[in-house]
Amino acid sequence: MELRSLEYFLTVVREENISRAAEILHLTQPTLSRQMKELENELHTTLFIRGKRLTLTDSGVMLRRRAEEVVSLIHKIDSEFQEQEELSGVISIGSGGLMAAKMLPDLIAHFHERYPLVSFDIITGNADNIKEKLEHGILDFGFLLEPVDIEKFEYIRLPVKEVWGVLLPADHELASGNAVDREQLRALPLIVTSRNALKSEIEEWLGHPISELEIIATHNLINNAAPLAEKGLAGVLTIEGAVEMLDPARFAFRPLTPELKMTSVIAWKKLSPYSGAAGKFLEYVKTIHSEHTKV
Repeated sequence: MELRSLEYFLTVVREENISRAAEILHLTQPTLSRQMKELENELHTTLFIRGKRLTLTDSGVMLRRRAEEVVSLIHKIDSEFQEQEELSGVISIGSGGLMAAKMLPDLIAHFHERYPLVSFDIITGNADNIKEKLEHGILDFGFLLEPVDIEKFEYIRLPVKEVWGVLLPADHELASGNAVDREQLRALPLIVTSRNALKSEIEEWLGHPISELEIIATHNLINNAAPLAEKGLAGVLTIEGAVEMLDPARFAFRPLTPELKMTSVIAWKKLSPYSGAAGKFLEYVKTIHSEHTKV
């Protein structure tokens, strides 16, 4: 299987149309159709459901995921081994909605000032998604909320604390208070995280199983849960960093009392032979962290 075939496949997936994809790739439509048919024959499967627009079969969905990983990894390798007189390349960093991620703009700005040919690829996702991309080499670094299984990673624990609370409609009766306590939480229908490790931490704070709460849904990204909160269907148990970009005229975040705080880390794959731009960035982050811990 050639890399070119995977790149052609991803273009067809994105455009959902052979003709439009062929135009973008500067190929004829019959040539691209033949390439896709040869790819299906090579894999002994059907990748597309053909109609007015192309949709993926289950096999197509699986190949799209793997093709994105392979193409991204090959591009990273090409970037890292380009011979340049000055340091260059792309550093990929993943992060979810964490207060710790507010450190990222300053880190990038100062690093870019020293190495202007280096660029950054910032990927947003939940902890599981970021961990998977770190493991496969798609990401160089990831910001992760603890507790998280980081057996496969090296990490630096960050000084910023992640505060837990409840996301509510701005006009909710609890929004008039400064915080939400355990009894008030018990009375609320809730949307909670789908991460089991975080549920355990919440249960310790509650003093009883989380299943005793009125849970109507779980979520892995705040964007999926916020519309339900805005309609008043349920409060969302989440961290403050995840809701920073939401409109305060529509939403209110109230911290838990007694407070529940967690730490976060910046992680990278253990034993990875970092060189080039990623290696320099890692040196820089370690230096910054060392200076901070001396203060």
